[in-house]
Amino acid sequence: MEFRKEVADKLNQLLEKTYDAEKGYKEAADNVKDAKMKSFLQEQAQQRYNFGHEIKQEIRAFDQEPDKGGSAKGSLHRTWMDVKTAFSGNENETVMKEVQRGEEAALEDYDEILAESTLPGTTKDILRNQRQQIAQAKQSASNWEVIS
Repeated sequence: MEFRKEVADKLNQLLEKTYDAEKGYKEAADNVKDAKMKSFLQEQAQQRYNFGHEIKQEIRAFDQEPDKGGSAKGSLHRTWMDVKTAFSGNENETVMKEVQRGEEAALEDYDEILAESTLPGTTKDILRNQRQQIAQAKQSASNWEVIS
């Protein structure tokens, strides 16, 4: 029983950050004018929504309850991003730099959880897949700076 709770607690921490990322992407998409960037940000928000459902399913597989909201730290980051974007001369570059920063933090969170030797193989597979998609999003955000 304790093992299940420990794994679920780690997944709930990741779930909170996934909620934060989804909300951050939605807010960023609402604040940009460039149609291609807006589409990219909306796709990333949807991806995080899907990640959240996968993580919730995994938490329930351990007979535990998923958390319901984002973290205070995530809310602070989104607020800072809104303020910075509002005063930025180059909106696209600023937004994509923030996306990269957020994705870098997410990759670190995933790496930390994946380093746990106690995670079941199926859970690791889900998290590795999500981590790979986050790395791709980070790379896309990085490439955006070169294009714009």
